[in-house]
Amino acid sequence: MPMSRPAFKWAIAAAAVVVLVLLIWRGTRPAPVGVTLQEVHRGTVERTVANTRAGTVKACRRAKLSPSVGGQIAVLPIHKGDQVKTGQLLLELWNDDLKAQALLAEREVTAARSRSDAACLKAEVAQRSADRLVRLRQKDVVTEDRTENAVAEAAAMGAECQARRTEVRVLEAKVAVAQASLARTRLTAPFDGVIAEINGELFEFVTPSPIGIPTPPSVDIIDNSCFYVAAPIDEVDAAGIRVDMPARITMDAFKDRHFQGRIRRIADYVLDIEKQARTVEVEVAFGNDADRKFLLAGYSADIEVILAVRNDVVRVPTEALTEGQTAYVFKDGRLTARTVKAGLSNWQWTEVIEGLAPGELVVLNVDAPGLRDGVSAVRREATP
Repeated sequence: MPMSRPAFKWAIAAAAVVVLVLLIWRGTRPAPVGVTLQEVHRGTVERTVANTRAGTVKACRRAKLSPSVGGQIAVLPIHKGDQVKTGQLLLELWNDDLKAQALLAEREVTAARSRSDAACLKAEVAQRSADRLVRLRQKDVVTEDRTENAVAEAAAMGAECQARRTEVRVLEAKVAVAQASLARTRLTAPFDGVIAEINGELFEFVTPSPIGIPTPPSVDIIDNSCFYVAAPIDEVDAAGIRVDMPARITMDAFKDRHFQGRIRRIADYVLDIEKQARTVEVEVAFGNDADRKFLLAGYSADIEVILAVRNDVVRVPTEALTEGQTAYVFKDGRLTARTVKAGLSNWQWTEVIEGLAPGELVVLNVDAPGLRDGVSAVRREATP
């Protein structure tokens, strides 16, 4: 039976109302929240502390050398970048006068030794003669006066021998003094290393640094066989650090590379510098000798001290947890808020003891507008 005209009008009106309601509902319904997701999985989590300001790569030994006396540079056999050995001459001031004095003192020692040898030989002869006369006197062959004179002369000759030997020792001390004065005009390498800086040229004059007025060193030498990183750690974090703990080192010069190291020293005092947080200086030695060829003293570096490690645990990116330790789980287009019990944590990963399971998807951008329990969400790709 055909629909009457009024019924047809009512059907069209009803359909229009339904369409209008649907349009209103779609227009007022909140749009799905765009979320970046990460799958929960098992892995390693470490608890670490890092430096508050950039640290510095330093050589284990570095010497900034200057002569202890002033004078004119007469010998300068080195150049920047030269590799030198322990005891090698680096710089020598004009010292002909001191060399002459040292030579004179050595010649005086030679002469004094000759005099000492002569006096001691005479003393030996005199002593043998006196001993013979003493034996003859016992047999009443010689007079007592002659015997006594011979004994006294032998004693005097012995004293002269000792005096000459003492004179030799005095003159040898004078030689040592002259050699010490000569050594003050020379700089020698205290260890094997590389020449980092030279302040001076041949025939220039150098003067010792006045008290309270530092001057550049004549020669700066670096031991390039050993390096470490010195970096400040916040006083709050420093209490948990111990010598020989493992650490990771990163440097701007090697952006994608990590160097292994160990804590070699923790400062015995807190640095209290105006307008800066109080820190404790920590030194980290490089653990691999092969890394030495990549290093230069002065590189900026950061350290990450590993305080504790958990292996094969459930973990999520730290950014996926709110301050209240809540994570948002994505499933079938909706979000569910989960309270998480966290374990070890660092800036990258957080151990999950309870609340999440491997394979679940959690939201990384927890600061997204409109993010809350039960809302619909749509997955979006992470921003590179």
